[in-house]
Amino acid sequence: MTTTLPTPPKIGMVSLGCPKALVDSERILTKLRADGYQLSGDYADADVVLVNTCGFLDSAKEESLEAIGEAIAENGRVIVTGCMGNEADVIRARFPDVLAVTGPHQYEAVVGAVHEAAPPVPSPFLDLVPEAGLKLTPRHYSYLKISEGCNHRCAFCIIPSIRGDLASRRPDAILREAEKLVAAGTRELLVISQDTSAYGLDLRHQSWPWKGGEVRAHMTDLARELGRLGTADRPVWVRLHYVYPYPHVDQVIPLMADGLVTPYLDIPFQHASPKVLKAMRRPANDAKVLERIRAWRAIAPDLAIRSSFVVGFPGETEADFQYLLDWLDEAQLDRVGAFRFEPVEGAAANALPDPVPEEVKEERYQRLMDKTAAISAAKLKARIGRTLPVIIDEVDEEGGANGRSQADAPEIDGQVLLRDAAGLKPGDIVPVLIEDADAHDLFGVPSGPAI
Repeated sequence: MTTTLPTPPKIGMVSLGCPKALVDSERILTKLRADGYQLSGDYADADVVLVNTCGFLDSAKEESLEAIGEAIAENGRVIVTGCMGNEADVIRARFPDVLAVTGPHQYEAVVGAVHEAAPPVPSPFLDLVPEAGLKLTPRHYSYLKISEGCNHRCAFCIIPSIRGDLASRRPDAILREAEKLVAAGTRELLVISQDTSAYGLDLRHQSWPWKGGEVRAHMTDLARELGRLGTADRPVWVRLHYVYPYPHVDQVIPLMADGLVTPYLDIPFQHASPKVLKAMRRPANDAKVLERIRAWRAIAPDLAIRSSFVVGFPGETEADFQYLLDWLDEAQLDRVGAFRFEPVEGAAANALPDPVPEEVKEERYQRLMDKTAAISAAKLKARIGRTLPVIIDEVDEEGGANGRSQADAPEIDGQVLLRDAAGLKPGDIVPVLIEDADAHDLFGVPSGPAI
């Protein structure tokens, strides 16, 4: 007797915002896939559409509202979640037909809303999910969220009001998830949170049993154990994002020198002027940051530092901005992103005096980007002639490939563009001879076998 399988409902997903929101989307879809739902790549074929929103900036909120509107117009059955879900009244006022609105990392509520809107069809033949969960990123790299929320109260940020205070995951749970990801093919773990340096503070840095010993809920200990998931013949890159320069970050640099952790730090400095940093209420306003950066590079010479900066913060003078440019000349950061200050509803910075005119913000933004592009071009030019490990992201039919060095995080940094790369596949890590460079990318050719 042939079993006729029921047709499962299909879910569409629009995921906006940061990598942390992407992880939320992956977890939601993993649970729905485990419940038997199928995924739809277009509006027309979906029984219900999820829109995971971003609410960090007013421009991001407007993008989220536009995405909701498009989903309503194209499908009509829409569930909204994510950071802007905290403003349910705004969403419902503009789109009264949305089926449900939930806030960030409310996985159970989202799944419950989907169950109500498009009830699952129980079937042992359909309720299957990959062991590592369903991923929205390529198979060879994965975001690993280690905590939610943030204890800081930066004047321009509303994240704590959206996501709450710091709530760290147990280290053994994080490591088990990482093990599954590596077993499923992940070659690069991208560690993310609102404040990676503060990981475990709310757990009082307790220890949990792990592999016959113990692991402490602390950034250094977690990074060390994650680095041990790789092997000599199959290394795994561990990349740390959103790291505040607290003193204990110094303990992570030797792990990079030893090859356990990728020599890369994503540090959101946001500015350099002491006056502006004070107005921003930024933590770790350390006058010796430049000295520490030099000390880090003495230990791990290939350390790449990426950061982001806000230009045009209220009260920022030309002298403050020039201080930032001079600081960048000293710091020689490898990768830099910049944002023009934008008032966000609910942020303390909105009430600060002396707003910077829009045309001044734009002019300073362009000067900052010109400065950092020149620094990047010089640093990349210095790599010509070196052989660097590169992880492959894409391979074309003409024998070319795109990859990234250890100095490049996916989607936000540069690339390494390869010629004569036939036979490589995404996820391979291959030595590459660097032949040329521009302001953002490297160009090279494989010089040895992939691992």
